[in-house]
Amino acid sequence: MGQLCQCAVGHPSSRHLYSWEAPGLGPDHHHGGCTDMQRNLPRAIFISIPLVTFVYVFANVAYVTAMSPQELLASNAVAVTFGEKLLGVMAWIMPISVALSTFGGVNGSLFTSSRLFFAGAREGHLPSVLAMIHVKRCTPIPALLFTCISTLLMLVTSDMYTLINYVGFINYLFYGVTVAGQIVLRWKKPDIPRPIKINLLFPIIYLLFWAFLLVFSLWSEPVVCGIGLAIMLTGVPVYFLGVYWQHKPKCFNDFIELLTLVSQKMCVVVYPEVEGASGTKKTSEDTEEQRQPIYQPSPTKDKDLVGQPQS
Repeated sequence: MGQLCQCAVGHPSSRHLYSWEAPGLGPDHHHGGCTDMQRNLPRAIFISIPLVTFVYVFANVAYVTAMSPQELLASNAVAVTFGEKLLGVMAWIMPISVALSTFGGVNGSLFTSSRLFFAGAREGHLPSVLAMIHVKRCTPIPALLFTCISTLLMLVTSDMYTLINYVGFINYLFYGVTVAGQIVLRWKKPDIPRPIKINLLFPIIYLLFWAFLLVFSLWSEPVVCGIGLAIMLTGVPVYFLGVYWQHKPKCFNDFIELLTLVSQKMCVVVYPEVEGASGTKKTSEDTEEQRQPIYQPSPTKDKDLVGQPQS
C-alpha cells in the first residue's frame, strides 16, 4: 500500500520528481520513489477510482434516503444538514470531515499544480528558475511559490462561483486535449517507449463523453465558456514573447538572469541532477537545452576581449 501511495504523490527523497527515469540500461522505470511502475500505477488507478466512486454513490444514496427533495434544495451544505438530522449530538463530525476532505483536496492540488509549472519550465515554456529544486529536500520550491502567488491573485475576485466555472471549464478542456494527444502519439509515433500501455478503446470512450459534456457546457453557459477560452488564450502572446522569440534584447536577458540568481539564493535551489550509468551526478542534458529559450547569459567583459586583435 505504501508503494501505491508513492506512485500517486512521488517520493520526497527522489531527484526524479514526477518524471519517468530509466536508470542505467535496466528495464525499470521510476516515478518519484515508486518501484515497479508498470504494476503499481495501474493498481493504484484501478483501486482508487472504484473506491472513490463507491463512496460518492452511496453517500448520495444516503442523502436522498434520509432527506426530502425540498430539504436537499434548501440546504447550503447537504452533508451538514444530513448530520444534524441523523447524528444528533455527534453532528459536529460532518463539518470536520468536510474540512479534512477539503484540506486533502487542496494538498493534492498543490502537488499537481506546482509540478505542472515545474514540468513546463523543464520544457523551456516558463522561466528556468521554476525548474529548480531545493538542494536538500528536492522539492520545487519556486514552482510552489509561483502556484501560491497565482492562487492569491485569483482569489481577488469577488464572485468565487464564477471563478470555479472558469477554471473548471479550462481544466476539463485540457483533460480532453491531453487524452487526444495520447491517441495522436500512438498513431504518429507507435515505436516510442511506453512504460504503461493501454487499449485505445478507453481513451476513445473518454473522448466521446468529454465531447458531449463540452458541447453541453458551451450550449448551456456560452458566456462563461467564452470568457474561460479568452483567459486561456492570454497565454498565446506570453508564449511568443517568452519562448518563440529567440533573439531577445540584452537588457531582458540580464533581468531574467538576475531574477534567477536572486531566486536561487533566496530559495536555496539548483537545477536537478541525474545519476549516470557510472554513478556520477551530472546535470540533465535536457535541462541544459531547455534553459536556452528562457535566457542566454550575456558574456563577460573578459570573454568579449577574447579573440579581439591586440592593438
